[in-house]
Amino acid sequence: MDNFAEQLVKKNETSSDKTRRIMLIVVGVLFTLALAALSILQLGNPVMSLLGLVLAAASGYGTYHFVQNTYVEYEYTFTNGELDVDKIIAKKKRREMLSTSVRQFTDFGKYDDGMEESADMTVILATDNIASHEYYADFNDESVGPARLIFAPDERMLENIKKALPAKLRTKQQ
Repeated sequence: MDNFAEQLVKKNETSSDKTRRIMLIVVGVLFTLALAALSILQLGNPVMSLLGLVLAAASGYGTYHFVQNTYVEYEYTFTNGELDVDKIIAKKKRREMLSTSVRQFTDFGKYDDGMEESADMTVILATDNIASHEYYADFNDESVGPARLIFAPDERMLENIKKALPAKLRTKQQ
């Protein structure tokens, strides 16, 4: 029987995320309006006017595209001891962040902001930005070396991960 759990976590926006999105919108709209105004001023030259309108439309679309890319979700999938983490951008694009065996974890537990990461450690953030229920998992990855995953599993995901942990980590959890 397969051991399977899946979880979708929406990243909560911090104030810096909201500020970045607002700045993108303001700058994009101003740039689009400036290009449109310049194209209108060039009515005597129809080629320049048309080029300005095309650039204004491209600028508007680019602004929309960049703003949409600020919406991020993470999907955790646990299947028979394998943990996969995918990043979903704007509910359209999916990018695999990692795929690892839980048996390769060297450390696992509740994450505390005061925890130190070594200088050569790669930190993979796949969390909803709510510190009260964040966990960490340290492991060695073939492509990046020592790595720490910071994520926010629910009870079902946590239960499946704990079952698949190496014996020394399983006893530490109890």
